[in-house]
Amino acid sequence: MTEELSIKKKEMFDAIKSNYSQITENIARAAEKSGRKPEDISFLAATKTVEPEFINYAISLGLKQIGENRVQELLSKYDEYNLDNCELHFIGHLQTNKVRQIIGKVSMIQSVDSFHLAKEISRLSVKNGVTTDVLIEVNIGREENKSGVLTENLEELIGKISLLENIKIRGLMSVPPICDTKTEISKFFDNMYKLFIDISPKKSDNVCMDFLSMGMSDDYQEAILCGANMIRVGSRLFGARVYR
Repeated sequence: MTEELSIKKKEMFDAIKSNYSQITENIARAAEKSGRKPEDISFLAATKTVEPEFINYAISLGLKQIGENRVQELLSKYDEYNLDNCELHFIGHLQTNKVRQIIGKVSMIQSVDSFHLAKEISRLSVKNGVTTDVLIEVNIGREENKSGVLTENLEELIGKISLLENIKIRGLMSVPPICDTKTEISKFFDNMYKLFIDISPKKSDNVCMDFLSMGMSDDYQEAILCGANMIRVGSRLFGARVYR
């Protein structure tokens, strides 16, 4: 390793440590404002394009959950993750023909938006002798270019998925539209929380509304204030993404 590369890596480690501390402080502050404890909020690091050594360093700081957006990238990094005390989630759009590649490798799939996808997750979970936790992705902004079930179809989808074997619904996930103000984004978060609360009492053997996953690097504090108990933060922890 050259001296220049060594210095750059140290700078990256130092930045991750500082960012992690700041994010956890912000989570604690927002949790307390919302009447909850810091430990009530799950901090998941979105790790798209981040090298395993930096992911593992964040895990060494106390990070308990990481999430990948792309199957190919997840597989390329899988053997290098330090998952002894950390869960790996899949948080991106998942094509049905790629489900087989991640079943048994991830603790949760956060982006289930159709019965067709859920049925394949169920089939392969049965085949591999595992039960797969999932979140139902909701298109809360009704955006045509985004995946996610529309709100009026949510309960029907949950009911159908709940009858499948070896798949367990653990909550809801959403990526609201890009907004210009905190007030505007908070309206979408509020609507997601209302959905979450409305559905939570309707539990069955395969449905347990434990997680409301919403809020990313630029709006995770607003999401927590609106009721999120899982946030997905990437660039605020690891810096601006370098796309390849």
